[in-house]
Amino acid sequence: MPVSHGLDGRIWRRRTRRSDWVRYAAWVALAILFAFSWEVMNRGTLWVFVEDAPRQAADLAARSWPPRWEYLPRLWQPLWDTINMATLGTLIGTIIAVPVAFMAARNTTPSAMVLRPAALFIIVASRSINSLIWALLLVTIVGPGLLAGIIAIALRSIGFIGKLLYEAIEEIDPGQVEAVKATGASQAQVIDYAIVPQVLPAFAGITVFRWDINIRESAILGLVGAGGLGLNLQASLNMLAWSQVTVIFALILITVLVSEWVSAKVRHAII
Repeated sequence: MPVSHGLDGRIWRRRTRRSDWVRYAAWVALAILFAFSWEVMNRGTLWVFVEDAPRQAADLAARSWPPRWEYLPRLWQPLWDTINMATLGTLIGTIIAVPVAFMAARNTTPSAMVLRPAALFIIVASRSINSLIWALLLVTIVGPGLLAGIIAIALRSIGFIGKLLYEAIEEIDPGQVEAVKATGASQAQVIDYAIVPQVLPAFAGITVFRWDINIRESAILGLVGAGGLGLNLQASLNMLAWSQVTVIFALILITVLVSEWVSAKVRHAII
């Protein structure tokens, strides 16, 4: 531990002795946690399958190649459904998330005791459940198809957009708000002329970023019956048609790369 003597003769230490003991205790606790986790993992792992994994992976790769490219024309409609699912889900989620964000932000909520906790609960509930789980529940409720996927994407998007947007609202420059209030503006006018212009770039960037994420998530919601490319993926997996699975994976990869490029370009133009 580096030490040095000050002008007054006292010994300078990088950390106090108490801080050193806290660091040692933290490292010991981390080591104990690692050992416990390793023991739990070993208890539920059949290592004979792990040892055989390289051979199984090589066999699967051999059956997946070459890709069955003649299957590609059958994927255009599911791909279009996937894009529509992500777009409509993002739009619906955004429409709901905007008022929720304004109710959750401390500087815009009409009621800090009632509406703000309710809005925060909606945000937390939305973010706590994965889109795949939402889709699984909604397929049971409304039946299989794109509607379940759209609603699942929307429900997941509410928490993401609402959280980032209300944080952006709380970080606005209060000087502009006070200036507009000084003109005698109503609360709606304050929001329209002082708050919205400050958060609009962040809002646009958040929405486009969420759409990019939803493209990826909607591609697999068909695994639980919510439509899109996931339905074809599930069917191919059930038939052990690995060459078709390779084509689907390639299409999903290209779609995600294109959506990432579009998202980056739009956010760069906005911000």
